[in-house]
Amino acid sequence: MARSVAVKKNVKPAKSSYVLDEQVGFILRQVWQRHSAIFARDIGTNLTPTQWAALSKLAETGPCSQNQLGRLTAMDVATIKGVIDRLSARGLTETSQDPEDGRRLVVSLTRAGQQLAEKVAPNALAITRETLAPLDAKERETLMALLNKLR
Repeated sequence: MARSVAVKKNVKPAKSSYVLDEQVGFILRQVWQRHSAIFARDIGTNLTPTQWAALSKLAETGPCSQNQLGRLTAMDVATIKGVIDRLSARGLTETSQDPEDGRRLVVSLTRAGQQLAEKVAPNALAITRETLAPLDAKERETLMALLNKLR
């Protein structure tokens, strides 16, 4: 049997010292949600942000171990494995055993992966510009410096 709960009308809660809208994590999540929507709309291909991070980092650095790629893209072991598995299934990356350490997998872009990374890079730059568009040049520079300091 359900119990009824009496609700008092016009009773304001006590003033809290914690206001969600003023918390850095909440604000960062809202900014991330905005950026993710822009990314999904404008990336121009069927890539997730984590897939794009892996592709773009491989295009930047060249082949590297799956473990190292995870560190370079701030992904844990399970996440980077799933990302690489999905990219490999699409023919964009390939893995091979490291000749110096057979236990280690080396990830590299395929020709199709390299071509896609080159094609998508201008879209990714435009996504960054749109995300930062509400800020002037000095504010963008300051924001990026502060965010890098918080890493």
